[in-house]
Amino acid sequence: MHSEYPPTLPAEYADIEFENNAQRLPLVLCLDTSSSMAGAPIQTLNDALAEWTRELHDDVSLSYSVEVAVITFGGRGVGAWRGPQLLDPRTPMSPFVPAHAFQAPRFTASGVTLMTEALELAMHVVAARKAELRASGLQYYRPQICLVTDGLPTDGTGHMTDSWHRLLPVLAEEQQARRFRLYAIGVGGITDRGEQVLQAFAPKFNARIQGFPFRELLQMMSASANAEQRGAGDEVFEKIFSQFKTQRPAWESLRSARTSRCTARRRCRRRPGPGR
Repeated sequence: MHSEYPPTLPAEYADIEFENNAQRLPLVLCLDTSSSMAGAPIQTLNDALAEWTRELHDDVSLSYSVEVAVITFGGRGVGAWRGPQLLDPRTPMSPFVPAHAFQAPRFTASGVTLMTEALELAMHVVAARKAELRASGLQYYRPQICLVTDGLPTDGTGHMTDSWHRLLPVLAEEQQARRFRLYAIGVGGITDRGEQVLQAFAPKFNARIQGFPFRELLQMMSASANAEQRGAGDEVFEKIFSQFKTQRPAWESLRSARTSRCTARRRCRRRPGPGR
């Protein structure tokens, strides 16, 4: 069977197929593309996503492990994207694309904020992908979902709704069971009420950020994915997120954590053993 992962062998061996057995890390970007994101915000998001895609391709540790799916909620309702392709909801195709093959979609902003339904779809595609990986005998790291919005959940007519409350028991159970890690990010002019919704969704990893720092946000997701691969403890993820919230480069925390571990190992090696 032909692998979706292209060969990396020299040209004379390029016709040889191979399987990528790397442990997978499903990553879902759940993005608000409603009318409130029109203009500079959606352009900034598109530019940041294109730049992040190039960085993913160049990252040896992430490019063959991370799988990216994009969920949007806006003018076209809730949609799942497989790279630049908006999937037909009647098609059972997975939206996940290996990071080294991922191509960024470009969005336009319009419509209402079906945040509840988008987050439900994000959880559904993660569960489905995990089942596929298990059926293929492949292991996976804890998936990551990143919800980004500048507004409040609405219904299909654009009216504010409290339907998002139905997600809270499920989200609490899923996160407690470590089935995925959810980041909930409020950007731009998100209100106090909007921030409260995000806090309810993701009690540990929520943030209200001034402006639209999408580039820093996506770098933070890469840093978190890298930490997940390395088996980092919860304190590392909390530090990465804390530094993102204060607009410090996300990679600094990962480098700091690595330096601390290396320093500790050196100290242990220098420590005299019993009887010395």
